[in-house]
Amino acid sequence: MITRIFILILLAILVTPPVLAKKLTVERIYSSPSLTGPSVKGLEISPDGERVTFLKGKQSDYERLDLWEFHILSKTTRLLFDSDDLYSGEEVLSDEEKARRERMRLRGSGIVSYKWSKDGKALLFPLAGDIYFYRIGDEKAQKMVSTLQFETDVKFSPKATYISFIREQNIYIVNIKTGEETQLTFDGSGPIKYGMAEFVAQEEMGRMTGYWWSDDESKVAFTRVDESPVEKVVRTEIYADEIKTITQRYPFAGKSNVKIELGVIKLDGKVVRWVDLGEDRDIYLPRVNWSKDNSKLSFQWQSRDQKQLVLKEYNWSTQSVRIVLEENSDTWVNLHDDHHYLKNGNMIWASEKDGFKHLYLHRADGALIRQLTRGKWVINNIENVDEEKQLIYFSGRKDSPLEKHLYSVSMKTGEIKKITQRSGFHSIKFSKDSQNYVDYFSSVTTPPQTSLHGANGKHLAWLSENKIDKNHPLYEYQSDFIKPELDSFITEDKVHLYYRLYKPANFDPNKKYPVIVYLYGGPHAQMVTNQWGSYFLQYMAQQGYAVFTVDNRGSNYRGKKFEDSLYRAMGSIEVKDQVSGVKFLHNLPWVNKAKIGVHGHSYGGYMTLMTMFKASDYFKAGVAGAPVTDWSLYDTHYTERYMGTPKEDSKAYQDSSVFPYATQLKGPLLIYHGMADDNVLFKNSTKLYKILQDNNIQFMMMDYPGKKHGIRGKKTQMHRVNMIRNFFDLHFRIKR
Repeated sequence: MITRIFILILLAILVTPPVLAKKLTVERIYSSPSLTGPSVKGLEISPDGERVTFLKGKQSDYERLDLWEFHILSKTTRLLFDSDDLYSGEEVLSDEEKARRERMRLRGSGIVSYKWSKDGKALLFPLAGDIYFYRIGDEKAQKMVSTLQFETDVKFSPKATYISFIREQNIYIVNIKTGEETQLTFDGSGPIKYGMAEFVAQEEMGRMTGYWWSDDESKVAFTRVDESPVEKVVRTEIYADEIKTITQRYPFAGKSNVKIELGVIKLDGKVVRWVDLGEDRDIYLPRVNWSKDNSKLSFQWQSRDQKQLVLKEYNWSTQSVRIVLEENSDTWVNLHDDHHYLKNGNMIWASEKDGFKHLYLHRADGALIRQLTRGKWVINNIENVDEEKQLIYFSGRKDSPLEKHLYSVSMKTGEIKKITQRSGFHSIKFSKDSQNYVDYFSSVTTPPQTSLHGANGKHLAWLSENKIDKNHPLYEYQSDFIKPELDSFITEDKVHLYYRLYKPANFDPNKKYPVIVYLYGGPHAQMVTNQWGSYFLQYMAQQGYAVFTVDNRGSNYRGKKFEDSLYRAMGSIEVKDQVSGVKFLHNLPWVNKAKIGVHGHSYGGYMTLMTMFKASDYFKAGVAGAPVTDWSLYDTHYTERYMGTPKEDSKAYQDSSVFPYATQLKGPLLIYHGMADDNVLFKNSTKLYKILQDNNIQFMMMDYPGKKHGIRGKKTQMHRVNMIRNFFDLHFRIKR
């Protein structure tokens, strides 16, 4: 009998395959090497079409970035510059550079950005506050500027005669051949800034610069920003070992913005002329662009209420300004970067005037020639224009709002062709000669891959196949990975909403499971897509939670009407749709209705509070990260776009604030915030703390010393994720 049992055990050992999988842990998620694989960022095809350059993290530390190149003809990859070889000491960034990187969402250290010269013969990149120049074929990079001051917004002039940059709030240029430095503006100091994008331009308009070269290098257009009208906020940044008092100019909703002027300097003679922006100076200047012949400077003029966007042109010779075209809306006009001049004088322009973002062909005077794309779907961006073949390449959502693909449209016939074929999310970088593009691709089952393609979509080479083989850091975890379900449901008022659902690990339909609703909910964002997902969501699913996300009305890529639903009613329709999502969950027999939690960050933090306060019968526990609590505490350009000003519509502001509903809190709530947040100011949370405390309403909080809005840092992120899991485990009585 004993022998028989031994034989059975031996057979079981022999026939049972080895268990390769390891359970995903928080420590593993945030350690190096990254589970996703090497971080490939900043992909560009050189203007001469010969090579692809990109930034890649070191094997020992994926956040320390180096510059690499892939030579297209020979299909070879090599390291161009190891950032440690150029500068290995501690990088002390200026406050201005820290702010720029926060606005640009640039993470990491080392070589975090770079620029090609227009002829493809040279590269330029900042590192540790200095500027490095490299001509293709040279043995090493040359440090062009080495000063105690910090240089930002570094650019090549179009013909690569000069390098330009901002130093101490003024514009400078350096002649590359001679090294001669010339200062173009002089009285930048204090509240006066030349060539620099103001706070809302960076944070809300996507404009990170304040100066623009003409293609012939004869002129530089620039902004002069006077921040003196903007309210000063004296706030504290609380660090682990010190408290800093920061004076920040913050344009609160309804309050004053900067005064902005647009000038043009002619380098020959240093002649400066100022563009007439009109009598109304309480406006925005979101975009500036030179015409092909360098004679006209186009700029987009946006009204303070953002219901009007006007494309204007300034003529250097006549000093006159004319209106080219206008966009108007009863709610707001979304900004875009899809204005493109053609060599024949015509131009391409994107508009949402038919309810969806599409492309239009206009004459130079603004007259419409034809609409190029149409339908109940949206384009994302113009990726490239091949004027010889009369083709526009664009990314868009023609096949599904959950996927992004590359398409071409004929300027002659309007015929649209789909180029990318793999189901998922494609981010595209085209070569200047329209011959090739780089595709940064992922899906819910495929981590990011980077490949080179011909303009017709033909695969030419892998830049980073990122194949999950035995050497990949994800290999030993993948058998436990849970594929999310992407689908949709119809609300009670007949609106189609998309959702993503991770079922819990070892799912048994006969059991009951807790659910975490992970949300954002705000405009200009989309959470539910067919692309590689967050490890946080995967981790929580592996801990036994279902993780559910729905894109409510107000979110992006469903058309303007879908977005307009939250106009002057933030925190209303979004909550209604999230409740619809929970009602959908209630119909799933395996969902524990008494254990549905909610978590989000930023606007998602605001939504967590609003769902906990206004819909506590549906949401039983919540974790709110860096939340806006009162929209009068947020900035002008973002808030007024959707809410108007507090003076215009005080009721909308009152109804959208979390404060009137705070006393309705029933379930457990955790709030966390960075104590040096300069975007959603820490005051948002402290004001809510006081209201809850004054009403003897119990809650939990975790504030992170020295952290900005993104709560960055591996150790901090590990703490945050463990805290969130422990919170839901505690209140949903999950035992480990």
